[in-house]
Amino acid sequence: MTTTDLAAYRAIFRRAPFIADVGFELEGLSPGECRTTLVVQPRHLQHTGQVHAGVMATMADHTAGAAAQTTLAQGQFAITAEFKMSLLRAARGERLSCVARVVKPGRQLVFVESEVFCDERNEPQLVAKLSATMAVVSAAVSS
Repeated sequence: MTTTDLAAYRAIFRRAPFIADVGFELEGLSPGECRTTLVVQPRHLQHTGQVHAGVMATMADHTAGAAAQTTLAQGQFAITAEFKMSLLRAARGERLSCVARVVKPGRQLVFVESEVFCDERNEPQLVAKLSATMAVVSAAVSS
């Protein structure tokens, strides 16, 4: 699926029940890059009032997977093999945004990095970084 058709990818986001339930929105897509957003709701927060690390990890991972997907051939899919996430500061704000970029595409593995920003009073702050290795699988293997 080398296409970067925004409508096609938005449909994929809606068909992933957990992603749709959390509320991630696909904002932009180009070859090797994906951008997503989330309007922060009380259900996304820790007891301390900051965005839960699991929300940010899911956002960074899913966005990275979509970025990797744009580099693959028809019938291939990117699935997470491993990731490392660094939480840089508490995310306290109204909106999260994430940008993921493919660092190194490959036939079997795709390396991607994501950055998560939190907007507090329209001031985006880098709150987390993710490095991920995506495995490339065929449609027959992914089901």
